[in-house]
Amino acid sequence: MIPVTEFRQFTEQQPAFRVLKPWWDVFTDYLSVVMLMIGVFGCTLQVMQDKIICLPQRTFSPNQTELMCPPPSSNHEATVTRQPDHELKGLKTNLDIQQYNYINQMCYEKALHWYAKYFPYLVLIHTVIFMVCSNFWFKFPGSSSKIEHFISILGKCFDSPWTTRALSEVSGENPEEKDNKKNSASRLNLDTPIGEGNLEKTQSLRSIPEKIVVDKPAPSVLDKKEGEQAKALFEKVKKFRLHVEEGDILYMMYVRQTVVKVLKFILIIAYNSALVSKVRFSVTCTENMQEMTGYRYFCCNHTMAHLFSKLSYCYLCFVGVYGLTCLYTSYWLFYISLKEYSFEYVRQETGIDDIPDVKNDFAFMLHMIDQYDPLYSKRFAVFLSEVSENKLKQLNLNHEWTADKLRQKLQTNSNNRLELQLFMLSGLPDTIFEVTELQSLKLEIINNVTIPAAIAQLEDLQELSLYQCSLKIHSAATSFLKENLKVLRVKFDDARELPQWIYVLRNLEELHLIGSLSSDASKNVTLDSLRELKALKTLTLKSNFTKIPQSIVDVASHLQRLCICNDGTKLVMLNNLKKMVNLTELELVHCDLERIPHAIFSLANLQTLDLKENNLRTVEEIVSFQHLRKLTCLKLWHNGIAFIPEHIKKLGSLERLYFSHNKIEILPSHLFLCNKLRYLDLSNNDIRFIPPEIGVLQSLQYFSVSCNKIENIPDELFFCKKLKTLKLGRNMLSVLSPKISFLSVLTHLELKGNHFESLPAELGFCRALKRGGLVVEDTLFETLPSDIREQMQAE
Repeated sequence: MIPVTEFRQFTEQQPAFRVLKPWWDVFTDYLSVVMLMIGVFGCTLQVMQDKIICLPQRTFSPNQTELMCPPPSSNHEATVTRQPDHELKGLKTNLDIQQYNYINQMCYEKALHWYAKYFPYLVLIHTVIFMVCSNFWFKFPGSSSKIEHFISILGKCFDSPWTTRALSEVSGENPEEKDNKKNSASRLNLDTPIGEGNLEKTQSLRSIPEKIVVDKPAPSVLDKKEGEQAKALFEKVKKFRLHVEEGDILYMMYVRQTVVKVLKFILIIAYNSALVSKVRFSVTCTENMQEMTGYRYFCCNHTMAHLFSKLSYCYLCFVGVYGLTCLYTSYWLFYISLKEYSFEYVRQETGIDDIPDVKNDFAFMLHMIDQYDPLYSKRFAVFLSEVSENKLKQLNLNHEWTADKLRQKLQTNSNNRLELQLFMLSGLPDTIFEVTELQSLKLEIINNVTIPAAIAQLEDLQELSLYQCSLKIHSAATSFLKENLKVLRVKFDDARELPQWIYVLRNLEELHLIGSLSSDASKNVTLDSLRELKALKTLTLKSNFTKIPQSIVDVASHLQRLCICNDGTKLVMLNNLKKMVNLTELELVHCDLERIPHAIFSLANLQTLDLKENNLRTVEEIVSFQHLRKLTCLKLWHNGIAFIPEHIKKLGSLERLYFSHNKIEILPSHLFLCNKLRYLDLSNNDIRFIPPEIGVLQSLQYFSVSCNKIENIPDELFFCKKLKTLKLGRNMLSVLSPKISFLSVLTHLELKGNHFESLPAELGFCRALKRGGLVVEDTLFETLPSDIREQMQAE
């Protein structure tokens, strides 16, 4: 016989699966074991003992329609009451043992009812089917993989130190209340209002009324390893939830196996109730065996009939209880919405309001573990909460970024402020507020940035840069920034990400906004009013405007520097520029301008004008710049300008002129009548000739004509003795004049990309020129005398 222990494979594959077995599954498992024992016991008796005993019937009346064997009770009474006078002797049949065995076998097969013969096997088969149905969803590949994953995650979440810490924090008392209770007795049913937490504007923990709270020590801080493990658990739970919520295979599998068990129960009850009476002790057997035995009629006794009859009734009782349990399971499956699971109870008990409700197989498994122990779902819910995850990330972040590590990253920026740059972190570490010497904070691509009231500890903070950061800010932090912030840079992808508190920073001096403010560039796009920014002097907008926003006009009276980079969108209606009478610097970059806007000529205080990357083809309007007496820097680079008009000579105040990356072929001699020029950039054009009038520019310090088609350099250029930077690279020069020795203060000379065969030894008179400042091929540098090379290579 097969040992009962072999049937364990039909029950639980892993002990951990017990959390998904509600009480009715456990109960039916025990019923299955009892029914299995009935089947095994019946099969054992069937095999080990004689099945049927038959004797021939000698007399049979032709008038009888059916052979009737005497009942066992009457024979028994006769033997007891009758007092024989002589010794009783049995009837002689002259049959040997082989003939009796043959008769027994034939009558067992032909005369005994099939139910009486196969009852133990039917019990065994039905019970095995019940066992398979009860645990099939644990075996089916599509469902068992999800169950194993869920059980694995559930166990780790239950035992995680972070779960204990999170639940301890939300169930504890405020420090103020604990201080008040140190000198008083403990009380029951105490409301514990939650104070201001670590996460501003995202606090979701609330008090639980009528809850017993006892004083307990604060939970210990997680070490780095525990924090990383908890962080990995959050990611696993997220991915598992996304995967499992897509379908309902577990729910449907459980429903189907329950339906099969109910149908099986109905079938067993139906045919067993009808056939249990067929298990009889006396069995008549009429078989034509006269040729073999000499008899045709036999009376037989089914030796196991009484026991099988009792076992069948007992089996029916167990099946009935089993079936009622399955009917209750069916009621539970269809009456309750098991494809949705609400954590409302957990939210109320823990105070973590952001635990999301789940659906489909995820919800079904949570309903199942609630039947085992609701504490599992409560502890598991911690890892579904964004608040809990953010707090864990904050702890890990604080572990990783200590105050000392942050101080090591401090650098001095272009505004001569001590700056800290943080890139792609999971949040803002609280330790940053310990770096009190911080003056500039730059945050790039950081999600869930929360600026708490603790920022007030950074008393020297004046500059803040937020590049693609989702930001939340505490009201107290807003008040601090309102009074202290001088420079703000914000880069965003969507106009909705633009923080509204920027409009109340009354001491702000510089505002730089980078991002698309409209998906449709043709719309009339405006910012909210900047009227409250009374101290604003510099405004940079890198967006896609079609006209200057009205909000800029609000600060026109005190704005000094305006930069608009329009990303190729055509900027029209520039009349508002006339109102910005105090502008000293104006940049209209990549605005698809075809002409120099006339409104610019009204800006009497303008000192710097930058029209980079537009579509300027001609600059005839340049004559109007003579009215801008203070204009010292003009940038017309990266356009399509082919000709410089003679009127440029009227710009006598110009000190810096940028004409690089255009299509200029001829340089007018009138250009060099702007004798105050200190910086002249004519690189990346089609210039072939430099007029000798360049020698007039005695103040020239920077001159670049690289990437042109120049074949000769006039000697007059070397009369500009204040030249410090001279760029002649990528031209068609073949000879460098010895008069370069006149440029005694030259520090940077670019000659690479020409046709020089050698360099003049007079370069040695340029004492300020070193090897690092001489951009030339190595082979050409070797043509210099060795003493000059040593002089240039010396420190």
